[in-house]
Amino acid sequence: MATKIVVAGGFGVGKTTFVRAVSEITPLQTEALMTRASEDTDDLTATPDKLTTTVAMDFGRITLDNDLVLYVFGTPGQQRFWFMWDDLVRGAIGAIVLADTRRLTDCFPALDYFESCGLPYIVAVNHFEGTELFEADDVREALTVPAHVPVVIMDARKRYSVVESLLTMVAHALEATPE
Repeated sequence: MATKIVVAGGFGVGKTTFVRAVSEITPLQTEALMTRASEDTDDLTATPDKLTTTVAMDFGRITLDNDLVLYVFGTPGQQRFWFMWDDLVRGAIGAIVLADTRRLTDCFPALDYFESCGLPYIVAVNHFEGTELFEADDVREALTVPAHVPVVIMDARKRYSVVESLLTMVAHALEATPE
C-alpha cells in the first residue's frame, strides 16, 4: 500500500532536509538559487547561509514495511508559493508541520491550513544546533496546538529522527481516520 504525507512549514525550517534525509530514492527537488529579488520578502535572519529555496515541491519515497510505502511531499515555505498546497495535499493521509523555535510564528499558516481543511497533522519541532531545546509541551502551549495533536522534537538531518516523525504521523492519521 502506498500513501502520501505532506511536510509543510515556514521558509527555511528544514522541509527539503527532512525529505532528503529519509528518501530511499534520489529525491526530486525544485530548488532555485536565492536572489536579491527576494531580499525584501525572505527573512534570512535565522538562516543566513541559506542559498537556495524550494519553488514547487520536494518529493521522496520510503518503504516502512513490506506493505507500506510513504510518498513524502515537501511544500514550498514562502507565501508566494502557497497556491500549490491544495494540489500537493490532495490524496494525503496527513501532514507534518515543521516548526523552528527561533520563529514559531512562521508555522501558523500551515497549522491554520491543515486545521481548516481537516487533514490530520502533527507538529515536528526541528531542533537546530546551537538553539535552546524546548519541551514538546512548551511548544504545544506556545502554538496553542490541541491536546490530541502529537508534538515531537526531531532533527531533520537524521534519518532515524525523520522516520520516527513519519511513524508518529501515520499512527495519528490511523487514529484520526480509522477506516
